[in-house]
Amino acid sequence: MKNTVNALSSERGSAGIKFLLIAMVLAIVGNAGINYVPVAYEGANLKQEMDTAVVKGLATGPRMNPIDVVKASLQKAMFENNVPPDAFVEVKQTPGSVQAQVVYSKQVSMLPFGLYKYKYDFNYVAVPTGYLLKDGK
Repeated sequence: MKNTVNALSSERGSAGIKFLLIAMVLAIVGNAGINYVPVAYEGANLKQEMDTAVVKGLATGPRMNPIDVVKASLQKAMFENNVPPDAFVEVKQTPGSVQAQVVYSKQVSMLPFGLYKYKYDFNYVAVPTGYLLKDGK
C-alpha cells in the first residue's frame, strides 16, 4: 500500500501544469493571430482594390487620363488599408491596358513584448482581365 501512496503523491499537480502550458501556448498563438490577421486582411483587400482600380482605368472615357484614375483609386485604397507612406507605387500604361504595382513591407509582432517580429512583404501587380480586354471578333 505504501508504494501506491508514494506513486500517487508524485503525480499530484501534473494536471495544473499541463493546463498552464496549454493556456500559454494558446495565448501565444492567439496573440500572433490577433496581430497578423488584420495585416493579411488589409493586404488581400488592397489586392482586390488594385484589380478594381485598373479595370476602372481601362474603362475610362476619352476625356480622362486612365493613369490618373488608377492613381486616385490607389491612393484612396492605400489610405484605407494602412499602407506605409514609403510604399513603392507604379502605374503605367501598356498597349491596350493599364498596370499598377504596389510594394511595401510591414513588421508584425508575433510574440508578446516584441520578442519576434515577422516581416510581411506585399508585392502585387494588378493587370486587368476579363471581357474588357477581349477583341470584338
